[in-house]
Amino acid sequence: MTEMSAARPSVSSVQQWWVLTARTITPTFRNAELPTLAVASIIFTAAFYLPLKNLMGPVIGGMSSYAQYLTPMMAIQAIAFAAVSAAFRSAVDSVQGINRRFKALPIGRLIPMASRLSATMYRCVIALSIALLAGHVIGFRFYGGTAHTVSFCILALLIGATLALLGDLIGTWNENPEATLPIMVVPQLIFGLLSVGLQPIHRFPEWIQPFVRNQPVSQWVIAMRALAGDSTPAAGAVTWNSIGPALAWILGAMLILIPLHALVATRRR
Repeated sequence: MTEMSAARPSVSSVQQWWVLTARTITPTFRNAELPTLAVASIIFTAAFYLPLKNLMGPVIGGMSSYAQYLTPMMAIQAIAFAAVSAAFRSAVDSVQGINRRFKALPIGRLIPMASRLSATMYRCVIALSIALLAGHVIGFRFYGGTAHTVSFCILALLIGATLALLGDLIGTWNENPEATLPIMVVPQLIFGLLSVGLQPIHRFPEWIQPFVRNQPVSQWVIAMRALAGDSTPAAGAVTWNSIGPALAWILGAMLILIPLHALVATRRR
């Protein structure tokens, strides 16, 4: 009797990542998710620009237009809205037992998270594109040249990756899709409204100005505004003082979130 032994197929982490990423992206071509992202980006821009342009135009510190002042914030809001899907999808995977099935398979502990992150970045690219198109319609332009324009987009996507990691962690830990969305949306609204994205810092009460100036959304807006430039010098120069704090917030968040992801992936039942 000849003993037959089946050879174990080789496992490719890259192939696993790609299959799981496609699993998350493919449904967006059948449902209304992509049109929703586009409409949300347009609504964010119109809802803030139309009522505020005449009110804020005279107090934005010499910038050429309120559209130039506002669009970096609208890009962040659009990306944040896209990143919320990471929290929802990770919570759904957890509550449906999909994450438990992954643990029974020869899959690296961070590959499911990496695939969800890739799918979220695909959504962030679409949201950023629509936000910039909407900004262009109301008068936003890039004045800093090709390098600064590319850096603007890269910084925006890094912000999206940070928010996606945070959302994925919250969803995996919480395992409650209904509760996950408010946990993500409410802090984004608070940080967005209490930032320099909509109005200059001197328009806030003096007691809250230190928080408004130094919180991450304000630092991201300041950096993106400098990278976008303006026809006047009021947007600020691209220096380490304007870009460094924004990158520091992103790097600090990544250094905290990635180990927490590995810990949650290991210990959650």
